[in-house]
Amino acid sequence: MAKPKTFFVCNECGAESPQWFGKCPACGTYNSLEEQISIQSSVDVPSRGGVSSWQSTQTNGKSHAKPAKARASLTFDQITDRQIARWESGYEELDRVLGGGIVPGSMVLIGGDPGIGKSTLLLQVSNQLAQKYRILYVTGEESGQQVKLRASRLGVSKSLSVINEENVTVVVETILPIDPDSIGADLYVLPETDLEEILREIDSLKPNVAVIDSIQTVFFPALTSAPGSVAQVRECTAALMKVAKHEDVTMLIVGHVTKEGAIAGPKVLEHLVDTVLYFEGDRFASHRLLRTVKNRFGATHEIGIFEMVAEGLREVSNPSELFLGNRDDPAPGTAIVVACEGTRPIVVELQALVSPTSYPSPRRAGTGVDYNRLVQILAVLEKRVGIPMSKLDSYVASAGGLNVEEPAVDLGIAIAIVASFRDRIVDPGTVLIGEVGLGGQVRSVSQMELRLKEAAKLGFKRAIVPKGTKFPDLNIEILPVSKVIDAIIAAIPHQELTADDLEPDEDE
Repeated sequence: MAKPKTFFVCNECGAESPQWFGKCPACGTYNSLEEQISIQSSVDVPSRGGVSSWQSTQTNGKSHAKPAKARASLTFDQITDRQIARWESGYEELDRVLGGGIVPGSMVLIGGDPGIGKSTLLLQVSNQLAQKYRILYVTGEESGQQVKLRASRLGVSKSLSVINEENVTVVVETILPIDPDSIGADLYVLPETDLEEILREIDSLKPNVAVIDSIQTVFFPALTSAPGSVAQVRECTAALMKVAKHEDVTMLIVGHVTKEGAIAGPKVLEHLVDTVLYFEGDRFASHRLLRTVKNRFGATHEIGIFEMVAEGLREVSNPSELFLGNRDDPAPGTAIVVACEGTRPIVVELQALVSPTSYPSPRRAGTGVDYNRLVQILAVLEKRVGIPMSKLDSYVASAGGLNVEEPAVDLGIAIAIVASFRDRIVDPGTVLIGEVGLGGQVRSVSQMELRLKEAAKLGFKRAIVPKGTKFPDLNIEILPVSKVIDAIIAAIPHQELTADDLEPDEDE
C-alpha cells in the first residue's frame, strides 16, 4: 500500500508547502503550518472527448482550416435574462446592507466578536422568513433545547420544529401559544456538525434558506484535520456553495473572528461567498453596527444599525437620535457634525477636552475618530490659528462610540477643540461640515445636499460649510467659509462682558 502524501497548510493565510517551516513563507506567521493528508479522488472526471482525442487532431503539426465553433461557452446574447426577486428579511436594516434584500441562491457570511449577537440576529431573521419560506437552522454550537430557550427569550411566538439528533424523526415543539398569523411557518432546527448529515438533511427537507451556525464547527469526515482548520473550512464552504448554486438554496453562514478582528480561517472563505458582513459594536453598549465588506449584489458602503434590548435586536430607524447628545444642555467643547455611511447621513456629536499637559510631550487620544487626522488637525490649529497645542493634552471622542473617520468631520473636530480651549459653547443649533487642509483651508466634501437635508430634518437652524459649493434650498441658514479661522469666528459666539465681569476681584 502506497504511503499517503502529506503537505502543510498555514492556518492564517491557507498557503500550502511541501515541507514544514517554523515561519510561513507566504504571510510570515510563526508556528502556523499544520500537516494535512492529500486525499486522492477515486472518481474520474470525464472530459469532453478527452485530452488524448484533442491531441490526436493536432498530429503532424497540421491544422485544418475549419471555422471556429464554441463547445460550451456562450455569448451575452445567448444567455437568458432572469429577473432576480429579492426576499425581504423582515428587517430593513439588514435589507439595506444586502442591497435591497436577500438574493435567492446567494451565500452570505456574517462575522463578529463572541457575544455580539450574530446568532440572535439570524434566529430573528429566520423567524421572519419562516412566515413565507421553509428555513433550516443548523446549529453546531448549541443543542436544540438551547436554541429553543433562546427563541423563547426572544419572543418567537410560533411553532419551532427541532430535528432530533438520535433518531431523524421531526419533533414539533411549541415555544409559545401559536399566533394565528404564524400558522404554517416552517422553521426547523438541526443540531449537527457532520457535513454529510447536513447535506443529506438539506436534500431531504429542501429548504429555501439554510443557516449554518457556525462554519468553524462543521467538519468533513473524510478529512483528518480538526474542525475549524484551513482544510475543513475550505472544503465545507465549497460543498455548501455548490449546494447553494445548484439547488438554489440561500445560505447564511456564521464565521468566527480572530483576536485581530478578521474572520478566522483561510482568506479563500471570503472569496467563495457572495456577501461578507461584519457585526460590530461594543458588547457592553446597546447599539450594534452591521457593515458590508463584500457584496456581489449591491454596494459595499452601507451600514445597518441595531440596538440590543431584552427581547433581542431592534432596528434603529433614526440613528441620528442615538448618536446625538443632549442639545438642551450643551457643554463646552462639543460640536455637531453630519457623517455619511454610504447613502445614510448620521448626525453625530463630537466631544473634545483640552487641558495643560504635565508631561514632556502632550498626550493625544481619540475615540471613534481617526488618530492620524486628529494629529494633523492639531498641527493646523497651532500653525494656522496660533493655539499652543504642543503644550496641551487633547482628547476627542464621538458620542455613542460610532467610528466617524471620513474627512467631512475635520471641521467639527477643529471647532470642538477650539471651543474646549476657550471654554466656550458652540451654538447647539449649528452643524459643521468640511475637510480641513494643511494650509488651514476648509475644503468641500461629497453628498453635501444629503447631509444638509438630514440636518434640516432634525431641526438645526444653520450649517457652516465649505465655500464654493452649491447648496439646496432648505429651511436652514448656510454659512460658507474658506478658512478654519473663519469657521471658528462663525461657530463660537463672541463672549459679551457683563457688569459682574467689569467689577474688580476681591484679591485686587
